[in-house]
Amino acid sequence: MSAEERKELPDSAYAFAGKRKEPMTDAEHVRNAMARFDQVKGVTDAERDEAFENIKVAAKHYGIEMTETSWRQFGKKPHTTNSSH
Repeated sequence: MSAEERKELPDSAYAFAGKRKEPMTDAEHVRNAMARFDQVKGVTDAERDEAFENIKVAAKHYGIEMTETSWRQFGKKPHTTNSSH
């Protein structure tokens, strides 16, 4: 996705909407947001809570089964049962 395409996305298309970090425009991007979640810098726990909820909604939309029940579980193991497509 080009920088120009990213600029055109609404905030709601991002896991971290207020910071516009981790776009989730398809299943691959949702998986990437999950995989990189624990690497995102400069966000509060409240922003992580919101991002986790955003990822759950996007994962459901794209048919990705999540095993995590909290963002604190990201980075500990593979994030989805179908993460290797």
